[in-house]
Amino acid sequence: GFTWETQDRERDIAAAQAGWNKARSLIRDPEIRFVLLDEINIALRYEYLDIDEVVEFLLTEKPEMTHVVLTGRNAHEKLVERADLVTNMELVKHPFRDGIKAQKGIEF
Repeated sequence: GFTWETQDRERDIAAAQAGWNKARSLIRDPEIRFVLLDEINIALRYEYLDIDEVVEFLLTEKPEMTHVVLTGRNAHEKLVERADLVTNMELVKHPFRDGIKAQKGIEF
């Protein structure tokens, strides 16, 4: 999980890097055509991952017909510049406001 008030930044960076390593493996796999990197923009924003490394990998190693979706607020401008499609979502309403906690399969 992620929190902006981390208790162990180095551990969290290592976990983000491990996730990125797995993602790169999936993206390179010729049998996989869609990879969703949920909330990677947060890891990039807080420098848990190196933006230049991520952009370079996606530009040079992603197979042409593999779709990679990166989610999370405040996408880095370097990603926005290079992306084929960029969407901004606006929260209109959310169950959390009614006291419903994050739900497995929805928020995480």
